[in-house]
Formats: sequence, structure tokens, C-alpha cells
Amino acid sequence: MSTAEFTELLKGRVPPGNSQSTLEDKWKDDSERGNWGSKTEFILSCLGYAIGIGNVWRFPYLCYRNGGGAFLVPYLLILALCGIPLFFMETTLGQFASTSCVTLFRICPLFKGTGFAILIVNVICTVYYNVIISYPIYFLVMSLRSRLPWEDCDHEWNTDKCLKIGTKLDEMGNSTQNHSTLWKTPADEFFHHKILQISDGIESPGTIVWELLLCNVASWIIVFLCIMNGVKSVGKVVYFTATFPFVILLVLFVRGITLPGAWEGIRFYISPQWDQLLNIKVWADAAVQIFYSLGPGWGGIVNMASYNRFHNNNKWDSIFVPTVNCGTSIFAGFVVFSVLGFMSHKTGVPVSTVATGGPGLAFVTYPEAITMLPLPQLWAVLFFFMLYLLGMDSLFVQIEALISSVTDAYPKLRKHKQCVTGLSCFIMFLGSLFCVTNGGMYVVQLLDWYAASTSVILICIVEILIVGWIYDCTAFIRDLEFMIEEKLHVWWKVSWKYTTPSILMFIFVTTVAFNSPVTYNGLKYPDWALLVGWFAAVASMICIPIGVVHTLAKSRGTLIQRFRKSLLPSSSWGPALEADHIAWKQYTA
Repeated sequence: MSTAEFTELLKGRVPPGNSQSTLEDKWKDDSERGNWGSKTEFILSCLGYAIGIGNVWRFPYLCYRNGGGAFLVPYLLILALCGIPLFFMETTLGQFASTSCVTLFRICPLFKGTGFAILIVNVICTVYYNVIISYPIYFLVMSLRSRLPWEDCDHEWNTDKCLKIGTKLDEMGNSTQNHSTLWKTPADEFFHHKILQISDGIESPGTIVWELLLCNVASWIIVFLCIMNGVKSVGKVVYFTATFPFVILLVLFVRGITLPGAWEGIRFYISPQWDQLLNIKVWADAAVQIFYSLGPGWGGIVNMASYNRFHNNNKWDSIFVPTVNCGTSIFAGFVVFSVLGFMSHKTGVPVSTVATGGPGLAFVTYPEAITMLPLPQLWAVLFFFMLYLLGMDSLFVQIEALISSVTDAYPKLRKHKQCVTGLSCFIMFLGSLFCVTNGGMYVVQLLDWYAASTSVILICIVEILIVGWIYDCTAFIRDLEFMIEEKLHVWWKVSWKYTTPSILMFIFVTTVAFNSPVTYNGLKYPDWALLVGWFAAVASMICIPIGVVHTLAKSRGTLIQRFRKSLLPSSSWGPALEADHIAWKQYTA
């Protein structure tokens, strides 16, 4: 098709032999599958998905531990070289084909097993992730009391090792080291002894913790009500759930920097240690943080983009969302470390000692610091409500990716989407029961450590190899330019073909090389538990070779002929709407 012919088509003039392809058909919604109500809904959903609990509890500690301000050099560099290109690639795949992660691999049938790998990763991680965001619900309810229950040591769950917050260590006659090993804060004991009612190890699962089960049920019900109508309901909910956490972060920031000792904490957070840039572990941590924060390889980005209008310019969306995501992570560090600096000032414990990452920061250290503020109930409610919203948005997208995969594979089920969503949530709720027992936290930590640590990286490597080398990067860019009606800079081709695959291989190798056995609170896991963790990882990855074998077995001809044929896109690959598909075929002829 010539440039002139293509221009005529975009103006709505009907090409010969295709009288049914009017301009109205070309831009109409996919009414059966659904579309976002507006571009804003898509952007907010992407922000809600990318900006999660990890931005608050993981990045600030990683930044402090890996050289402070110097950590931003590899972090922002890998954002530009890998994070944004991956995000752009996945939004393009989803928007171009208007399909979810399983049927997406019509682009290269040989690797159709990758779609099922994405499904398994999502199912495993959604099961335990909802339990994690149930903890803030429990904290929220307890924050409504006249006195925060983790403020002192006068409760039945406290032990004789409980150290009242605000007690100076020199008054206790103990060293900082003794503080961290012999004493437990009220917040620590409240979380582990009251909320989790934690056992001695994963070998002792115990019984169901009923209060935690109720919070888990409440969270599943809330999630179901928000996503039961697909993008029609999610697109409206995100106007609140994706924006209000920013308001709370800003409020907590303003309060934090006005506290005594706040700037000492911030200094610990941002003071650059330039020698750390020579440490490969720092670069590995930066790459992994970018990778897991943006969330490629989970199917969520592909699925969200699949509900876009076909000619939406997703290039600027794919630059804006990762940039805001990383900016939020950096900003959250100021929120966290300003309060940790205040906590250090009040207790006499160095910032380096109180600084932690992961669940310990969100459910022990920060709640502990909140009790030292005036009106602690207010700040507790704001903080835990923010945590829940951050987690819930990410969960929306993960579950919606699962539901869309089912309904895209079996389109007749689209008329019964509420039933499919309800049944899926119920099945995953049953799986989450293992995580709300006395030993549930050990299960959560085990799955979080292994289930997706290498799987999603491998999935992204497969995706980038398909786009850059198998489908061919030139063809991919041709399709993309047709879709967004704009020429791309040669940088994107270099990135998808060389730069991003190289960085992904670096992430994969360093993740395996630096992998260490999982622990929780210093407690080591038995060998059988580690095997269960690796099984959770392999359960998804093995779908890729199984898919290869299955595709080759179903094909006809010699092995070489089968292999070559299965590398070509299937006949159903391309834009979903007929008018767009016809125009694309003519454009590529």
C-alpha cells in the first residue's frame, strides 16, 4: 500500500473491494470485549498496577543500602535502557492484537506455553498477595481504638522481652546490638503475636487465625466488587484508588519533614556513596527493582493495553507511567526516612539500625514510629489505608489478566464474566487459606521469594526474543507505526534488538547468582520447604518447553519444517477489529 493510499484510508475513504470498512467501523469499540472509557482510565490503571507496596517498603531501603543517592544512577539508567522499552513493547503487543497473555502468543505459536506460564505465576502470587494486603485491613480496624494496641507492652500477647517505645537505650543500660537481638518492640509483638499468631516455623502450620481469615475474606469481597464488570468497573474505581495514595503520601511527607530528627533520616537516605557504583550487586539490585516495580512479564500490562482503542498513541503512555512510578519510589523514600529519622531521635537508636525493608518496615518499624506522633490514630489510618489501596490496585490488574485470558480463549464466557470472576476469586481464596494459619507468614515469604523471582524474567526474555528476532523487530516497528500513525526513532529498534535483551540476561544471571535460601526473621527454612519454593518457580517455567514440544508434535512435516512453521505468526494474528485488520493487511502488502 502506498503512502497516499494509506492516507486516504485514514481519512475514511473506502478502499476498493471493502465497502464495509467505513470510518465508523474503523474506530468503533470492541463492544463484546470492552474498552476503557477514556485514556485517563488506562493511565490510572497502569499507575495503580505499577505503583504498589514495593514502592514504599522495598525501594527506600534498597536505595539506602546500595549507596544512597548514588543508587539513582544505575536505577534511572536501567529505567531508560530496559524499563521503558519493556513497558512500551508490552503495551504495543496488547493494544495491537487486543488480546490477553495466552492468546497473545499467536505471534509465535512455538512459545504459546509462555502464556500459560504467565497464568500460573499470576495465580500463585495472587493467592498470597491478597493475604499481604489483608494485614493493613487488620491494622486499620485496630487503629480506630482510643489507644493504639501496639503502643505499649500491657497486653496478653506481649512477652517479657517487650521494650516500650520511646525508652532510651542508655536508660536501659543496653547496647544497640542488644536492642536488636534481645528486645522486641510492642509493634513487633503486636504484628507477630497478635495478628499473625506466628508459629515456630513452616513445619508448624498450626490452625487458621480467624481474625486474619475475616480480613482476607473482606479483601476478596472488595476486590470482586471492584472488578466484577471488568474494565467498565475497574476504569471507574481507579479514579479513587490510584490517585488517593498520592494524596496520603503528600500528607505523610509534609508531616514527616516537620518532625525533629527527620532530616537526619533523610540524610541517611540520600547521602551518596559513589564507591558503591563499582559493586555489581548494586547494579543488580537496581535492575531487579526496576523490573519488579513496573511489572512486565505478568500479563497485566499486556491486558490493560488490550482494552485501548487501536490507534491510541501508547508511546507517551509508556514513558509517562514508568517515569511517575520511579518518581513515586524516590518520593516514598523521603516519607519513610523522615519518620525513621524522627524515631531515631526519640529512641536514641541509630537510623542505620531502625532502617529495614519489606514487611518489617510496613508492619513493624513504621507503625512503631507512628505511635510517637501526636494523634497517632490519624496517621495510622492514613498509612494503612494507603498501603491497602496500593496493594489493591496491583491485585485488580493481576486478577483481570487471569479473567481476560479465560474469556479471550473462550469468548462465549464473556457473557458470564461476573460468574467467571466470582469463581476465580473463590478458588484463589481457597488457596490463600494456607497463608492465614499460624505458619502462614512462612508460606507467604516462601512463595514471594521463589514463585516469580526467575519466572517473570524468563517470560520477558522470551517476549523480547520474539519481538526482536523471531517476528523481527522491523516488522514489529512497522506494525507499531501503522497503529500509532507515527514514525519511531531508531533507538527503539536498537533497544528491543540488543540493549533490553542484554540487560534482561544480566538480570536473570545475577538473580540466580545472588540467590540465597529464604529466611524469615532470621529463621532458616528446612530443605523440603526450599524444594517446595523451587517447585513453585519451576511450575510456571516448565510450561514454556512443554508448549514447544506440544506445538511441534501437533504440526506436520519434518522436524525442521515444523519448527520453521511454528515460528511464523498464526493466521489469526493481527488487529482484532475487521476494519483495522483489513487496513493492516493492505499496509503490509
